[in-house]
Amino acid sequence: MASTSASIEIAATAERVWQMIGGFNSLPDWLPYIAGSELSEGGRVRSLKTPEGEIIIERLESFSQQDRSYSYSILQAPFPATHYLSTLQVREIAEGQASLVVWSGSFVPAGVSDAEISNMFHGIYRDGLQALKLRLLEKN
Repeated sequence: MASTSASIEIAATAERVWQMIGGFNSLPDWLPYIAGSELSEGGRVRSLKTPEGEIIIERLESFSQQDRSYSYSILQAPFPATHYLSTLQVREIAEGQASLVVWSGSFVPAGVSDAEISNMFHGIYRDGLQALKLRLLEKN
């Protein structure tokens, strides 16, 4: 099993960041490579559409408003990985004046090396968190 994690500090309260990313259907609001999201199964499954028209289907595995985190698995995606489980969490730092957002995941590579799949997901997480930071700065 391979894994990776990325994090970013954002000059915004944890509550404000969580309002942007805490909804399981909110990825299109801040993640540029997700053009659309539709919920099914009572909000526990999301079907994501990329700008290229690819479909990614994910299941919400756990959610904590108190911890400002949720975990999800991938049911279907064009990625060379199986057994994917990821967590997105917002933590309060700087005496509540800033946030640390952590996006981590574990997965089993399928036809690629641990390093290749870890690097791929690390890039997605890193670029996604950077997009989140920019999006929040735009709203200031």
